[in-house]
Amino acid sequence: MDQSIFHFINQQWTSPALDLFMAALSDSAIWEPLFVTIGLGALFFGGFRARAFVICLVISLLITNEFVDVLKSAVDRRRPKQVENVRLVEMQRTRPAFLTLFKKPTIRFSDSSDRNRSGPSFPSGHVTNNSVIAVFCTLFYRRWGWLYWFVASAVGYSRIFVGAHWPSDVIATFFLAGGEALLLLGLFELIWRSAGRKWMAQLFARYPSLIADPNVGTRTPGEPQHSA
Repeated sequence: MDQSIFHFINQQWTSPALDLFMAALSDSAIWEPLFVTIGLGALFFGGFRARAFVICLVISLLITNEFVDVLKSAVDRRRPKQVENVRLVEMQRTRPAFLTLFKKPTIRFSDSSDRNRSGPSFPSGHVTNNSVIAVFCTLFYRRWGWLYWFVASAVGYSRIFVGAHWPSDVIATFFLAGGEALLLLGLFELIWRSAGRKWMAQLFARYPSLIADPNVGTRTPGEPQHSA
């Protein structure tokens, strides 16, 4: 079943437009400057919640990346290209990286030279990072944050499309990363409620929770919501 779904996505449901779109989604180097810019903007110009979001997210991503490396070595599952010939869709390398969006991706089938070029398949680092971001966006910014799950899902699909992961890798990683993100955010909340109350009493009085809207239940009808 896993292989059948993989072959359908990787080799049958393809087109030149999908090749470029999926390969671009799967190439994190293209999007890193955008995420860094958004993060720095939130730190310098955002309110308490925006800053808490960025700080907690960065720490979580650092922790989860280490966890992914350990788990990859422990599970040691082979990637599709390491066990059979698969269709590989790869963006061309350019400087700066976003210029590759204007170039046709390279399409080829894997061979024996690809067997040792990449590490183990499970869990997917791309899916882990985007799932963590999706959980944090959902809980910090409930009204619109859940929309990031569409991005995370598209990235997960792209990893199958470009031949990097099995479908089961992607599905299992969603659950694994989501659970880890919830645990870490729960830990950060406990730390804030303990350390914030003790060391930053005035700030804690205004923001007793990292993710809860401090204005909920305190605004009078018709009063505008203050920016977090």
